Amino acid sequence: MELSIVIPAYEEGDKVVRDIEAASRFMRHHGISGEILLVDDGSRDSTAQAARRAAETMNGAVRVIRNEVHRGKGHAVRCGITVSKGEYVLFADSGLCVPYEQALAGLELLRRQSCDLAHGSRKLPGSLIHRPQPRIRRIISRIMRQLFIHLLRIPADLTDTQCGFKLYRGLAARQLYSRAHLNGFLFDIEIILLARQLGYRIREFPIEWTADLDSRLTLFKGALSVMREFLFLLVHPIKRGM
Repeated sequence: MELSIVIPAYEEGDKVVRDIEAASRFMRHHGISGEILLVDDGSRDSTAQAARRAAETMNGAVRVIRNEVHRGKGHAVRCGITVSKGEYVLFADSGLCVPYEQALAGLELLRRQSCDLAHGSRKLPGSLIHRPQPRIRRIISRIMRQLFIHLLRIPADLTDTQCGFKLYRGLAARQLYSRAHLNGFLFDIEIILLARQLGYRIREFPIEWTADLDSRLTLFKGALSVMREFLFLLVHPIKRGM
């Protein structure tokens, strides 16, 4: 099996069918063997039911993982990746912010063994933003990036650590996520720090991106969660070797 696509979802009943169909169409069009893992993170709406109905038409290529309790995006991604079987793994946010065709560039980097983790970036030359995030989110993102660089020592040449479109060598992905702890939105940062500790190489590639204005992350609630996780990474530092 070449590719596992992991899609975390929380109360995305109106989106998951399109997500699954687009992922399936992408693999079928390019002759890529694989699986789709839709992880429902304790949704109270029809997310799981809609995903299961879509899965019934896919001849076993889709697995729906249902978490009964809402734990956070990081937990959902971890649940999917740790049980994935693909030679390569892609995690993609629900809502099709990034067309699946964009994964070909990341797959090519992995196939050429140019890196072990291939991150989509909205900040590189060549990236195409059809609809940007609201201005306040962009400002907060810039502030957080500086904190990541100066306090957590995230490499400054990583331009977009929070983009929800990342590919991995399968073995590396399963090793990294099996060691991770964070359940919320800073799980990407923890994975980067773990990757550096283990000597894995990270490359970015430009993407097309359209902001999903129907985001489940609210500024107030999200800020509290991010602050707790940021403090966790400061108090429990991961070795930053390389």
